[in-house]
Amino acid sequence: MAKRLTDNINSQYFEAINKMTPKKARRRIVVYVESYDDVFFWRSVLGRYEDDKLTFDIMLPSRNQHLDRGKKAAISNMLKGVGRDMIACVDADYDYILQGSTEMSKQMLENPYIFHTYAYAIENFQCYAKGLHETCVMVTLNDHRIFNFERFLLSYSQTIWPLFVWHVVFLQRRKMTMHFDMCEFNKVVVLPSVRIQNPQWAIEYLSKKVRAKMFQLERRFPKLKDALPETERMLRDLGINDNNTYLYIQGHHLFDLVVSPVVQTVCDILRNEQENDIRDRAVHSEQARTEIACYENSLGKVKMMMKKNTYYQFSPEFQKILADVERYLEKDF
Repeated sequence: MAKRLTDNINSQYFEAINKMTPKKARRRIVVYVESYDDVFFWRSVLGRYEDDKLTFDIMLPSRNQHLDRGKKAAISNMLKGVGRDMIACVDADYDYILQGSTEMSKQMLENPYIFHTYAYAIENFQCYAKGLHETCVMVTLNDHRIFNFERFLLSYSQTIWPLFVWHVVFLQRRKMTMHFDMCEFNKVVVLPSVRIQNPQWAIEYLSKKVRAKMFQLERRFPKLKDALPETERMLRDLGINDNNTYLYIQGHHLFDLVVSPVVQTVCDILRNEQENDIRDRAVHSEQARTEIACYENSLGKVKMMMKKNTYYQFSPEFQKILADVERYLEKDF
């Protein structure tokens, strides 16, 4: 038996509150997310649908006056009282790929009031290749394109794709996942230091690691090799392929160990380039020091700017999220 009113909070609770508000007041939809970083992302999704009749209130779930974090907390708060006035927005993780084969995946995919990212996590969107030059401009205020992020992440995706298919084969067989889990996969697909002038060296090094791991898997698990074509077809049907693999691997790994180090290196070069240009154009050394100080005060931090960049809104995965939200709004409002 519930001890507090807050223990009984569900969609019906918020629906009752909405009924008690003045007729001209906007309907309030409570949105549970996994972490503070997620609030901004889901605001970029839901904010466009607010009008004089509807508003979204995005927050972390709480229970017994304590904040809960993570997908399980967000979803568990939904299960007892899901409805149109209280929804959950979560990272897909591998649950989109698993297509309902686990309880968590089934709940996420079948519940019309739980929305997910399609891509593994929000961090993957923050690494969206077409927006990374914009990030560099936000950090350095220098619009010089010295690195092709799209080509780089395309090569990265195409290189890790065959191993990713192997990884999914193991994910689909829960009793075998331990033999090639996410931690082991991440160890293989991490990049060495990328040389901006010759990024292909890092890709070739990665390719050797991928081939070595695949050879090992083929020898240890020869019967699983037969499952690869079917798994690859399934992934492609979901919109996951060798061109966008990077969007579906673990987000923290991609952000911290693959993309942000490259963005940082590019930004360091662009910053030095801009400072050298200031020195060349300055009339005297004092002016140069003053201009450089002003410039440095205007610089941003790489990881912060990656999180603030919203270029991911042009991605196919983001468009799928919008389509889900629009179906929900058309059905319930």
